[in-house]
Amino acid sequence: MVKFLKDNSGMALILTILVISLIVALTLQFNTSMRSNLYAAANLRDGIKLGCIARSGFNGALAVLHEDASSGNADTLHEAWAHLRILSESSASLFDEGRFVVEIADHSGRIQINQLVEKDGEVNDTQKGLLMRFLSLPEFNLDPEEAENIVDAIKDWIDPDSEPTRFGAEDAYYQALEKPYPCKNAPVEFLDELLLVRGITQELFYGSGEKPGISAYLSPHGNGKININTADPLVLRALSDQIDQDLAEDMVAYREDEDNDLSDPKWYKKVPGMSDVSIPETLLTTSSTYFEITSEGFKGSMAKRIEGVVERKEKTLNILSWKVE
Repeated sequence: MVKFLKDNSGMALILTILVISLIVALTLQFNTSMRSNLYAAANLRDGIKLGCIARSGFNGALAVLHEDASSGNADTLHEAWAHLRILSESSASLFDEGRFVVEIADHSGRIQINQLVEKDGEVNDTQKGLLMRFLSLPEFNLDPEEAENIVDAIKDWIDPDSEPTRFGAEDAYYQALEKPYPCKNAPVEFLDELLLVRGITQELFYGSGEKPGISAYLSPHGNGKININTADPLVLRALSDQIDQDLAEDMVAYREDEDNDLSDPKWYKKVPGMSDVSIPETLLTTSSTYFEITSEGFKGSMAKRIEGVVERKEKTLNILSWKVE
């Protein structure tokens, strides 16, 4: 009987140890779970804060664009919307924690890709010439035949019919790919769509190293008129076969002088050496309608980015697209 009691005590000890071990394991698991939930809640809180900070920068840019609408008909790079560095640098004072960096890019100073095709589906020769000159710039390393094939493929991607244009591409090409998809046969909504067009590679679209990508100079928005006051030098060079790099730099220098009147798009003829240069009037304007706002919120090592394209008509602002990263 005594021996039985001793064995029973041993079993009780073992059971006690097992129960304590189970309690410790459960406690550790509960602690880990609580810490994970705590971190998740903190990340959620910080994510919400970052979103609000980034939205604040975006709304600040909208306010600048709205205010600028009443300052005159011509839009230039001298205006406040083109210089938001001060707003970004002072943003930290607006929040207990965090800051934003906001920029505005003028899409009216870019080549407006959808204008390559007229409403009847025919190619717009003026816009085709513009796009051909642009793609043929040495920076993109395309020969004339490659450039023309890409222009034809973009035309086929946009036009409503299913007939290939010269060396373009329609459904027969895209459906035969390893991962097939249909030809859109409609205007481009988002510029990234061009990556689906035959001949447009990631390198050509985004650039690599010091080589620029075409995406920075194109836009799906606009009526085909480029704001000569805000266009990048590469776009300026595409406006005419007569404009080389030196003349484009002279144009930039002319418009940087705040004493020069930039309200008339023919101001380029006042640039030395450009009096005989001719640019189709249908390609030029000095006002801007479409802007891309990029606002990035920062808090410690975390960041959240908001991008949106805005249409400005007089004093009315319409957000056409919105993306949160």
